[in-house]
Formats: sequence, structure tokens, C-alpha cells
Amino acid sequence: MEHQNTPLWEVTFWEFFFVTILLAGGAAYLTGRAIARAWQPDLQLAVYIVLLAAATRFIHFSLFQGTLLSLHYYLVDLLMLMMIAFLGKRITRAGQMARQYSFQYERTGPLGWKAHGQ
Repeated sequence: MEHQNTPLWEVTFWEFFFVTILLAGGAAYLTGRAIARAWQPDLQLAVYIVLLAAATRFIHFSLFQGTLLSLHYYLVDLLMLMMIAFLGKRITRAGQMARQYSFQYERTGPLGWKAHGQ
């Protein structure tokens, strides 16, 4: 396949979607859930996603002839994975707050919670 070199992906859209969004994004979401369940800080999640983004660049390089050491596409992958990971953490944390502290908080949607009576 020929490289498309758009601002978001250097390989084809479907290769970017499969590797970055589905495979690495799924791993990022599960990492965010694991960090939330262990009540770990955001910095630890960010470190894990930096490493996952490097592995994602390697998969693009080894399977689809992408550029391994491209700062631009590394940052694109990193940004996408960070968003997915922190979304997973926030969804899990909202459930935790409503379930474990139900005497004080109630869930207001998939991403939020609020104190009772507010």
C-alpha cells in the first residue's frame, strides 16, 4: 500500500485505525481502567501510555513500513492514546465514586459524579 502522509496518519487510514485506535487504543483503555482501579496517580498512567505509543510506532514501522523515529506521528499516536486512556480512567473512576462512596456521591453520567443534594 502507498503511504498517504496526512497530518494524522502516514500509512493508510485503515492501518492507522486498526493499529492505533483498535489495538493500542484498547490497550490504553484497559490501562486507564487498571490505573483507576488501583487508585494510582495520573502521572503513572502517562508513563505507561508514553511506552505504549512507542510500541505502537514500532508496529506501524514493522508491519506497514511507517517511519519508526517520526516525532510528528509519535505525538499523534501519543495524543490519541492519552485521550483513550484517560477516558477509560474517568469512566472507571466515576463508577468507583458512585459505588464505593454511595453515601456521599451519585453518578451524573458516564464521566461524572456529584455529592448528594447538589
